Amino acid sequence: MSESALKAEYDREGFVVVRNFLPPDELAELQANIDRYISEVVPGLPDSEAFYHDKARPETLKQLPRMGHDPYFASYLQPNRWQELAEELIGEPCTPKDPQWFNKPAGTEHPTPPHQDNFYFCFKPPNVLTMWLALDEVDAENGCLRYVPGSHKHGVRPHDQTSVLGFSQGIADYGLVEESQEVEVHASPGDVVIHHGDAIHRADANRSATRERRAFALVYQGESCQRDDDAFARYQASLQRQHTQMGLATK
Repeated sequence: MSESALKAEYDREGFVVVRNFLPPDELAELQANIDRYISEVVPGLPDSEAFYHDKARPETLKQLPRMGHDPYFASYLQPNRWQELAEELIGEPCTPKDPQWFNKPAGTEHPTPPHQDNFYFCFKPPNVLTMWLALDEVDAENGCLRYVPGSHKHGVRPHDQTSVLGFSQGIADYGLVEESQEVEVHASPGDVVIHHGDAIHRADANRSATRERRAFALVYQGESCQRDDDAFARYQASLQRQHTQMGLATK
């Protein structure tokens, strides 16, 4: 698909998929460094930097929200073709936020609540997107992403605090009508799914007993974005309450 066609689909639907975005050699290098990071760096991180479904079981690691302090992952913060594509879709120069890693470990009850990323970011205008790169085969069984097409055109909805670590807020009034409109996105390793900051999306739990559902993600914000400090302070306070209730250490 041409860049102009991708841009048109992104503007219309609020999300777009680029197949084989990362070639096999780059994908293998990325996965090797994620494995190194998990084995060598994660054991020394505070609770707020490595989320587990069950911390007593290291194999249930499910999210690494900030990886940019590692030299390899810091290299992703330099201008590259990820950023070039992000700028084409956003329509202006942009900058990346910390790389992240997500997983739905096999056989764990870890659904992702319906939400909009920009509720967390609090950017106006909402010229921000997430690039979500599949590291495994992803389908309905192991918790693929599900989007409500066109939902990015209607602003940020009210969110309430959830009990899901890593996704502290979910849309308060998400209902059956929206579920009936969802599009599930299947992906193969190296495919990237890109969504607008206001696009409504969610994912079911991983129902597979053997398959992981891992992904690497980068967020890009346009140069026109300004943070709503009051809204962001409210979000941060809610996030801190959730972490306190869950007994998470931050240092």
